[in-house]
Amino acid sequence: MNLIKFNLSSIQARDISSAILLDIAALVLVMFTPKIGEIIHLPFYMIEPMRLMVVLSIAHSSRVNSYLLAFTLSMFSWAVSGHPEFFKMLVMTGEMIANVFLFYYLLRKIDSAFLSMIISIVVSKVLCYTLYLVFFSMMFLKEEADPSFLIAQVITTMVFSFYVFLILRKNHNNLV
Repeated sequence: MNLIKFNLSSIQARDISSAILLDIAALVLVMFTPKIGEIIHLPFYMIEPMRLMVVLSIAHSSRVNSYLLAFTLSMFSWAVSGHPEFFKMLVMTGEMIANVFLFYYLLRKIDSAFLSMIISIVVSKVLCYTLYLVFFSMMFLKEEADPSFLIAQVITTMVFSFYVFLILRKNHNNLV
């Protein structure tokens, strides 16, 4: 019991409240992504709102919270909207978890937040598309690999990686 009190008391209340606010923002963003796309008449999903929230969690929250978001965002979206389809939701959940795992793993190995984020996103995407090919079909993969979507993914990967680099450049040693 004292061990539990020690662990809980070592966590800053500010850190918990900021993680809760980030998690609520993530759930709201995921819930309203289709509506936001309709309102602005742009394919808002192309900026990968789930990955955006996981990346923000990596930059501003704890490793545990990043895993929590990676594990729950696709499931939450599926539960509230039925999208993505069940098997696609499982693949996306695996992709997000792989992204978080690879980021922290690579950060320890190569000591660069920028490179760790780029590589973790690219490898998790390759994993995702491989699973799409296995579970769905080449036609589904071609639909997902539309050139405009791929260009958007390259841009968001660079932006996300640069953002993480800027935020973590001074204190990334605390993450590993």
